[in-house]
This record gives sequence, structure tokens and C-alpha cells, in this order.
Amino acid sequence: MKSLSNSRREFIKKSSLAAAAITIVPRSVLGGRGFISPSDKINIGLIGTGKQAHGIFKNFTKLPGAYLLAASDVNSKKLSNFKSKVDSFYNEVQSDKNYSDCKTFHDYQEILSMSEIDAVIVMTPDHWHAIQSIDAMKAGKDVYCEKPLAHTVFEGREMVKTARALERVVQTGSMQRSWEDFRHACELIHNGYLGEISKVLVSVGDPAKKYDLSGDPLPEYLDWDSWCGPAPVNPYNIILSPPLENREWPMWRAYREYGGGILCDWGAHMFDIAQWGLGMDNSGPVKFIPPENPAATRGMKMIYENGVEMIHEDFDRGWAVRFIGSEGTLDISRKFLDSKPEHIAKIEIKSSDKRLYFSDNHYQDWIDAIKNRTKPVADIEIGHRTASVCNLANISYRLNKELDWDPVAERFDGNRKANKLLTKKYRKPYILS
Repeated sequence: MKSLSNSRREFIKKSSLAAAAITIVPRSVLGGRGFISPSDKINIGLIGTGKQAHGIFKNFTKLPGAYLLAASDVNSKKLSNFKSKVDSFYNEVQSDKNYSDCKTFHDYQEILSMSEIDAVIVMTPDHWHAIQSIDAMKAGKDVYCEKPLAHTVFEGREMVKTARALERVVQTGSMQRSWEDFRHACELIHNGYLGEISKVLVSVGDPAKKYDLSGDPLPEYLDWDSWCGPAPVNPYNIILSPPLENREWPMWRAYREYGGGILCDWGAHMFDIAQWGLGMDNSGPVKFIPPENPAATRGMKMIYENGVEMIHEDFDRGWAVRFIGSEGTLDISRKFLDSKPEHIAKIEIKSSDKRLYFSDNHYQDWIDAIKNRTKPVADIEIGHRTASVCNLANISYRLNKELDWDPVAERFDGNRKANKLLTKKYRKPYILS
């Protein structure tokens, strides 16, 4: 079996040539890419088969326009479990005579080399998102990438550049954009029912911290070196990749080497709604002000150019967003949508009011966008801007410095140390290219 590093070198050489060809050859000559009939199914490969993959399985197997054909993972036990689930569904539940079996690979590039695969879903830890998504786009695949879209600001922008240059359809897994209550909340704000917004409180978890776990025995079914990939190879700990039978979320997300803390993990949902409500999908705050106590894990203030203040603050309602306007306050989460005064949250949006793009099925929206070659509800630029808010807040917490941000140039003003943290060191040969 080839190592991921060696096979990736070969893949990059081939995909770079393919990418160059795509920019020159007219779409009509490409044998159907971009001209998928509405009746055809989109053949999908999955990169990563951990806990999140089982929710994805439930959602995509409900769609008449999607087919799960292949999967890859460096954890052979999780991969085998997922294959059994997919095969059982198509062969036994659906009795699909055209289905053979779910092809499985240790190396995700094997999926990208499959001509029958139209699109991939990236569900690996955050530190792998950009490399795998960009490799997929260069291989001519459309992408659904789980949130947060990118591990660093640099990675997010590179993902956007690649998607635009190669005309790929990329959906970010910020599925709250496809939930009615979240859209209703944002439309109330866009149409002025809450008055002039002065402040937004975003309640999510802690910023990222440095890896500090002791080592556990390494399972024989896990390729730890490939799991780490571009990130540092720290001692394996079971909470990073727990067995499926533990039924718990892996906590690689808490550590900056692999994730962005719960600030990024849930912030990719809740800061996303704040950005949507404020009409900042193509921008972001211009100033980050950390709390005075350098040990604090709440209290980061983020100021937009129009003066609106967004604060990372727990207001005792779980992970949620509170918009504060001149006419009242509005709270929104997955469990509630309410306001003070109460009537604001219940206002019906008029046909003459401004409406936001919305699909009631986040996954079908991606499939439809692939077939129509349009932007999905959580387009890659939106995902990048939301991930940036989270990543920038992490930088300000880490340095305990007030930072001025230019959302157009995507650079900090006058802080060299902070600008270095807009990217990261990659472990060779896993270089973003």
C-alpha cells in the first residue's frame, strides 16, 4: 500500500495538469462535467468515516439525486463499519439491483482518481480540510466540506481561489443556514423589525489550546502518521479518535494543532448566523479586543466597521446568538427563537420584505447546485468568512493583543506576529499547493 505522502505527490502532478486543462478546454468538450441531467444521480465519495459520517449517511441516503459509491479513512475499523452500513442500505433496504458495493480506500486520493465520482464530502479533522478539498477540486470534483471550512485564514482563501478558478461547487456544512428559524431570525433583522442593531452576543465554547495530552496505546487499525498528516505528530490519545462504540465526539477539535477549539467548532455555526444576520457574508469585523484577563476564555469583542459590536459571551442559554437592537432583543438557537418584546419573533415576513436565499434541505441544496452549476446556500466564500471570524478570535485570545483587521486585504494592520498566525507550518510532504 502506498503511503499518503508518496501517493499525494503523484496525485498533485496529475491533478495540476488536469487543472490547467480545465481552464483551457471549453466545458462542452469535457464529456458531461457540468451538464448533469436533472434525472441523473450525483456519485459521491466520502473522505472520513467517523462519527459525523453517520449523520451524513442518514441525510444523503434520503436524497433521490445522490449515490454513495466510495469512502476512505485511515482508521480501518471505522471504514469497515461504514462500508457495511452503506452496503446494507443499498442492497437490503433499497434492494438496488444496480448497486454493487461501497468501494473503500485507505488513501483518499484513490477516490479522487475514480472517474465515476462526481463529488466528495470531506469530514476529516479541521487540519486536513484544505488540502483534501483543494486536491478534490483539482481532480474535477465538487465538494461538501464540513465546518469550520478551514483551519487557518490562509487555507480558507486558497480554497476559495481554487473553487472560483476551477468553477467548482463547494457547500460548507453550516446547515443552520437551511433551518427555517435561523432564516426567519435573520430576515427579521434585515428588514429592520429589531431596529438598529448595536450588539450581538455569541455564546459558544472555549478557544483552542495547545496539545497537552499524554499518550495512549495506539490501536492497530489506526494509521496515526497519516491521521496527523500535515499537523505535528503528537502522542496518540484516545479522545482524539475514540472507538465508534464509545458514541462520543472526538476531541481533536479542542487543540489548535488539529482544530480551533469549541470556539471554532460551534462558532462555525453561531458566528455564521451572526454574520448572516448582520449582512457580513463577504466581510468581517475590523477589530478584535481580547478580555483583560489573559486566562479568560470568554469576553472577546469584535467590532465591525459600522460600529456593531459582537462579543463572545455566555448569556446562560447554551450555544446561541442574541441580537440587540433599538426595538428589542432576539435570541436564536437550535432549541428556541424568541424575543423581548415577545411579538417581534412572531412577526411574519411580508412578500414585499427582503428575503434571504434559503433551502430547507442543506444537502439537497448542494446536489441541486452541482446540477445547475450555481452557488449553494453556504457557498465557500461564506464558509471562509465565518471560519475566519473564529480563527481570528483564536489569534487574539492566544496573543492577548488588540488587533486591527483588514477584511479586504485579509491582513492585520501592524502586527507581524499575528500575521504569521494566519497560516501554519505544514509537516512535509503535506504542503498546501
